[in-house]
Amino acid sequence: HSKENAKAILAKAIRFIPTSKKIWIAACKYEETIDGKKAVLRRALELIPHSVDLWKAAVELEKPDDARVMLSRAVELVPTSVELWIALARLETYKNARKVLNRARKAIPTEPQIWITASKLEEANGNIQNVETIISKAVTSLAAHQVVIDRDSWLQEAEKAEKAGSKITCQAIVTTTIGIGIDPQDQKNTWLNDAEHFQSRGSIETTRAIYAHLLANYPGKRKIWEKAAQFERQHGDGASLDALLKRAVHYCPKAEVLWLMWAKEKWVSGDVDGARGILKQAFAANTDSEDVWVAAVKLEVETKEFARARGLLSKARERAGTERIWMKSAVLERRLGNIPVCQKLLEDGTLRYPGFDKLWMMLGQIHASRNDIETARKTYKQGVKKCPKSTPLWLCYANLEMETKQYSRARSLLETARMKIPKDAELWLAAIRVEEKAGNKKVVKQLMAKALQECPSAGILWAHAIATDPAPARKSRSYDALKRCSDDPHVFMAVAKLFWLDGKQRKARNWF
Repeated sequence: HSKENAKAILAKAIRFIPTSKKIWIAACKYEETIDGKKAVLRRALELIPHSVDLWKAAVELEKPDDARVMLSRAVELVPTSVELWIALARLETYKNARKVLNRARKAIPTEPQIWITASKLEEANGNIQNVETIISKAVTSLAAHQVVIDRDSWLQEAEKAEKAGSKITCQAIVTTTIGIGIDPQDQKNTWLNDAEHFQSRGSIETTRAIYAHLLANYPGKRKIWEKAAQFERQHGDGASLDALLKRAVHYCPKAEVLWLMWAKEKWVSGDVDGARGILKQAFAANTDSEDVWVAAVKLEVETKEFARARGLLSKARERAGTERIWMKSAVLERRLGNIPVCQKLLEDGTLRYPGFDKLWMMLGQIHASRNDIETARKTYKQGVKKCPKSTPLWLCYANLEMETKQYSRARSLLETARMKIPKDAELWLAAIRVEEKAGNKKVVKQLMAKALQECPSAGILWAHAIATDPAPARKSRSYDALKRCSDDPHVFMAVAKLFWLDGKQRKARNWF
């Protein structure tokens, strides 16, 4: 139909069905001028004064002052329309908007949106102290009017408030409603799940409010502080993270990890003195803590303050002497080239902590680096007696013999090691490499077969077999390897290398 015919049809329809809002709205659309549209909608409202859709359409055409007058009339005629009350409040001054919302609450005492809008109004006008009171009163009043308070729906409202820029309202809703209907025993886990859920949705302020509520209720729970700190690291700024960690160590002074997180954040931000100060406080709260000593040493080493680091390690050996402290001391001296001091520390360390394999390995390596093979051999021999279950130590010992081409000794050592530590793929692989270096091809095959029989899901063995098999056998070996260990990175790399050697770069890239 042409526009004129359509208007004629609608006019006739209005005569027969004057109370159809759809017809009136359609008629409004066909008017070309704003005044024409207004006239149609005003006539419609005379006949259908309780239609919310017509009032909304009419208000949209008016200027703010006229719209306010029209909405004042609308809420008198349709007092149960939340949309109209809220629209009127938005057009009013702060003082009048409060009056409008109070009237709305009396007219619709079961509607949460009016309370939430009132909260947002107070926040927008700087009356932060009123926000939580309004939300708290909302829950009490709605419950008194038999409204079911559904926590999930209210948390969604908190999310909407955040999206609308009402951060304080969002926080107040979370604080007031998050515990509704939750068994006290389930609260912590439920709230942690809530935090993860809203974080995954990108609702940062809602998540932050949930963590704040969690920490207010469980201030002594280290893991919650850790999760909150990780959240602030990802979504907050340096100031918010610093403030959170400061509170964390106040409530959990024995939680070393929180002190270390705080010190690290200070250091990363360039405040080295601040990090030192935090570690000093950590020492006071956690006397002789190994982790705190190590962190303090690391800070000094990373900032090239080696004298400070050496001094700290000297104190640490006296007060918190542990195998790790002795190892760190030796590592520092080795880094600074003080090999005699390093050796003395390791010799003393192996006497104090004979069961710590890394000290034996470092001492053996120092002797080997000086080409003092016999002393290195004796060191490793003592080490494996004290640490018979240490695979790395047996490998160091065997590698020493291989480097000096003492293949029979290396072979014997690895056989002994496999008896002490059965089904260890690294020891089998080392034994295979000994025979490869010695040129014993038949023994290599025999050892590989035994190794795969004893360690059928060891990716490093399958990868080595693929790499060293004759070319025609590699494809079938790869197939067997993928069946046995379908998600092992060593096998993937070996298969990718085969494709690359065959010139199939695209397939190789996919496997890599």
